[in-house]
Amino acid sequence: MPRKFFVGGNFKMNPISRAQKEIIINELNGADLDPNTEVVIAPPSLYLLPLKEIVKNGIQVSAQNCYCKTSGAYTGEISPAQLADAGIPYVIIGHSERRTLFHETSKLVAQKTKAALDGSLSVILCVGETLQEREAGQTTQVVESQLQAVVTVLNESDWGRVVIAYEPVWAIGTGKVATAAQAQEVHAYIRQYLSTAVSPAVSENTRIIYGGSVTASNCKELATQIDVDGFLVGGASLKPEFVDIINVKRN
Repeated sequence: MPRKFFVGGNFKMNPISRAQKEIIINELNGADLDPNTEVVIAPPSLYLLPLKEIVKNGIQVSAQNCYCKTSGAYTGEISPAQLADAGIPYVIIGHSERRTLFHETSKLVAQKTKAALDGSLSVILCVGETLQEREAGQTTQVVESQLQAVVTVLNESDWGRVVIAYEPVWAIGTGKVATAAQAQEVHAYIRQYLSTAVSPAVSENTRIIYGGSVTASNCKELATQIDVDGFLVGGASLKPEFVDIINVKRN
């Protein structure tokens, strides 16, 4: 069974007003979107519930983060149970900004991934290397290490609700983008690793998407790569061109 193309929009800490949020959502609601692409948008947590009520067009909503506990004295955190109860189907875990700015370790990312899956959520699991690591030839070692932490705590059946997002840190928000060949090389490595570390079936069925300064102009070649199953889009998800990225396989 072919893997369904997946496009996620990570709004990060944007937009700064409800009015701007409604402009973005109205654009998406009125667009002609490819029904063969799964579309998920991740607004700031403040906007999750109101956005979920107004978004249409088959678009789903994702949280940008959650904690690894169900409830308790964890000021500022959201639990998987709370997200599931609110009808939020997805959560992004392990984004490089969480790993670097908020010092989340691969062990914590794994714990959060397991907690989210146990809480009936689907997970967009982010992995990727820094520029220093890439220049040192350590890309596959870094990505494998990040994945290994998660593989250790998951059951094979859990992987049916995981989308892996390969996001080279040096390409996020920098305007730099991995070439199609660079993206394909890492995606193929991830798929081979899953085959060995989990199972051939998980390797074949898991969607591996690319993130890192994705735009309407550079997504076309990336989308032709055999192991690129979609995109996690940052800044461009706030712009009209997000529709073009969603429709890249149809166009």
